[in-house]
Amino acid sequence: MNIQSIKNTPKDIFLHLFNIVTFYMSVVSYIALLMQYINVTFPDPLNYYLASTLNSIFWSTSIIAIAFPAYIVTSWLMEKDFAKHPAKRDLAVRKWLIYVTLFAAAVTILGDLIALLYNFLNGELTLPFFLKIIVVLAVATGVFGYYFWDLRQHTKNAAALRKQIARAISALIILTIAAGFLIAGTPATQRARRLDEQRVNDLQIIQGQALDYWMRKAELPATASDLNNPLNGFTFPRDPDTGLPYEYRPIDQLSFELCANFQTDGSDMPYTIAKPVAPRPLYPADGIIPQQQWAHGKGRTCFTRTIDPELYKPQTKTKKIPPYPGQ
Repeated sequence: MNIQSIKNTPKDIFLHLFNIVTFYMSVVSYIALLMQYINVTFPDPLNYYLASTLNSIFWSTSIIAIAFPAYIVTSWLMEKDFAKHPAKRDLAVRKWLIYVTLFAAAVTILGDLIALLYNFLNGELTLPFFLKIIVVLAVATGVFGYYFWDLRQHTKNAAALRKQIARAISALIILTIAAGFLIAGTPATQRARRLDEQRVNDLQIIQGQALDYWMRKAELPATASDLNNPLNGFTFPRDPDTGLPYEYRPIDQLSFELCANFQTDGSDMPYTIAKPVAPRPLYPADGIIPQQQWAHGKGRTCFTRTIDPELYKPQTKTKKIPPYPGQ
């Protein structure tokens, strides 16, 4: 069968298009996955939320886990077809897609090098940025090198080498995904973390309700049930896993304590919640607002909150308000 008698069949077009699309999905997701690993390893305190980063890791992992096997299967089917009809390696659809891929890889390499030089000259070449540049450069160079080589290889030895390359890349991807479980944790760990985030959100809401109660009545609620309000629809929240109510306890006229049982270590809680629910600038017992206001360990953790009556003046003056500690 010579090249003049080879035409693009619907099957050929389907296989080549599906193959290249799944390849693009795998490459982009692999780069994104490595980027997020760098973000976790070198977090930026000004622009970093663990929950958002983990979500990106899960999406990238999911795409690779589905798209890359599909790419391998279609590549295998195409290689079987090429073994029977070697002239099909010169199909127009195949060459067009390969050259488009080479063009995209070349442009990516060029842009990557420009960004690297610009940031170097500008004095902003930080280690995380440098590592991300290296990731993109390495992947784009690998893609360009492989397809440039593939265009010119038609021997049996080349087919065997393609299989070895496929095995090596598959092993690398498996190791990369496995590293994600070490960084992000197992699905069970993720569920526990999300439950703890819900617990913190619930405690924030309870804190806000306690403050509103204080401002309306010039006293703290004596029990958790005092916060239930059928008019605004508030019902004292319960633990999302056990169904038990959270612990609320007034300490004195200005202070109260909130407790919950957490399943994970949330010492990095400010980074895990991007947008807290109705945060209230209450003061802890020592009068200082900590950066990690809702940081918690694993197990039962309590948070003490003290209201500053000068900052939050009650709407009623029927009770004599004690001075704020330290005044």
